[in-house]
Amino acid sequence: MKLIHLSDLHLGKRLNDFSLLDDQKHILEQILGIVESQRPDVLIMAGDIYDKAAPSAEAVALFDDFLSGLSAYVPDIFVISGNHDSPERIAFGSRLLDKSGVHLSPVYDGTLRPITLCDEHGEVDFFMLPFIKPANVRRFFPDEVIESYTDAVRIALSDAVDKGGRRVLITHQFVTGASRCDSEEVSVGGSDNVDAAVFDGFDYVALGHLHGAQSVQRSTLRYCGTPLKYSFSEAGHEKSLTVVELGAKGDIDISAIPLTPLHDLREIRGSYDTLTLRSTYEHTAADDYLRITLTDEDDIPDAAAKLRVIYPNLMRLDYDNRRTRASGTLSVSERPNEKTPLELFSELYEKQNGAPMDDEQEKLVTSLISEIWEAKA
Repeated sequence: MKLIHLSDLHLGKRLNDFSLLDDQKHILEQILGIVESQRPDVLIMAGDIYDKAAPSAEAVALFDDFLSGLSAYVPDIFVISGNHDSPERIAFGSRLLDKSGVHLSPVYDGTLRPITLCDEHGEVDFFMLPFIKPANVRRFFPDEVIESYTDAVRIALSDAVDKGGRRVLITHQFVTGASRCDSEEVSVGGSDNVDAAVFDGFDYVALGHLHGAQSVQRSTLRYCGTPLKYSFSEAGHEKSLTVVELGAKGDIDISAIPLTPLHDLREIRGSYDTLTLRSTYEHTAADDYLRITLTDEDDIPDAAAKLRVIYPNLMRLDYDNRRTRASGTLSVSERPNEKTPLELFSELYEKQNGAPMDDEQEKLVTSLISEIWEAKA
């Protein structure tokens, strides 16, 4: 059985006030071409279909076109909701679409029911677990102790009985040990971590949530990554589709097919004079989305407007000089609004008390902030 694993389309996303709809349409058309040539038995979309819980009409129309195109080449399509999606919107029409081979994850109700497909090696059970928080699971299991995301996922998977056959799980969580980037939502102190051990017993776990393609602890516990670069922290990523050949029990082959964007996302740096030389910009793809870092000691008046004459898709302009290094504003990741609430609180505590928090205090603050976030959610 051949599977193609996708996730984190983030349809409707804007980056630095640039609409990415044309880029997304281009990459979805490219994916359709790959699907047509590969002819998989199953296509998986592991959450974050949209960038917002209430997506724009254009984003919904784009997904509708994509889903309709896929259905011509793929007998069974599995779609779950991610943390950016509205579970109710993703689940709409699921009972009707199920008859057409399009399986949409229902809103989590405390149960997990497999959809069973067959090939020459027998049955394969597919389980769809949308993005969940501990609060989502506690309401259905009041007698269970559910204090962490690991507890929540472990209890939610208790229905996924291992009958000794082949089992595939589609879910959208952050597995401990995976590599993150700036474009992903970060929870307090890593409180959303899920231990990889809870996924033992599944032949393949199709993960969504993290934007870099990677396997975690074992090759069959895999994030396929986003089809496009969604932040400059992803500038070095190679985007791809993950293809899984599921043979007899224990026989799995995993490969990747590269994707080529309409506009690449890149970072360049240098002095204003250097970057405006013909010999420099002639060797730079003018249509790429760019973050430019100027190394001039003095600010260049109207630098962004001037540079956009040469680099029309300049998204962001920064400076790297003695002034920015002294003020600590060079790196995006070092800016206060990019730090987690726990990091900000820890800095405040240390400034006021002259000493860092101990382990117990940090654990208490993490727990309190998590409770506040869950209550708001």
